[in-house]
Amino acid sequence: MNRTTSDRGRDRDEEGRARSARPRDGLGRPLPYGAEGVPRQPEGVVRDPDATLREAQRLLDAGMPFHAHEVFEDAWKSGPEAERDLWQGLAQLAVGLTHAARGNAAGGARLLRRGADRLADVAGAGAS
Repeated sequence: MNRTTSDRGRDRDEEGRARSARPRDGLGRPLPYGAEGVPRQPEGVVRDPDATLREAQRLLDAGMPFHAHEVFEDAWKSGPEAERDLWQGLAQLAVGLTHAARGNAAGGARLLRRGADRLADVAGAGAS
């Protein structure tokens, strides 16, 4: 994907969507251009549910919850509508872990609760 820099200094793709080309650390924080960062998760990867869970768990085990969130995000964008809340809930848990690891305990707790609530709704819907 080609990226361009807008007149406001933000990286954009051909359609004008924000796409940061800056390197990132293991928690997804942007680093200065030219710094060595952690390889980014490729966007738009379609995996089956087992592969999604394996890859996300590998990233969580490596201390990279931001990257695990991106794996779950791919699943909710490419999977069936009926699974969307499941993947979004898991992504919210990963983002909550990311915020907590970055030192934002309040934001992390809020996202962990939101993700847990979404997953509880999914579990409740499956019980009907």
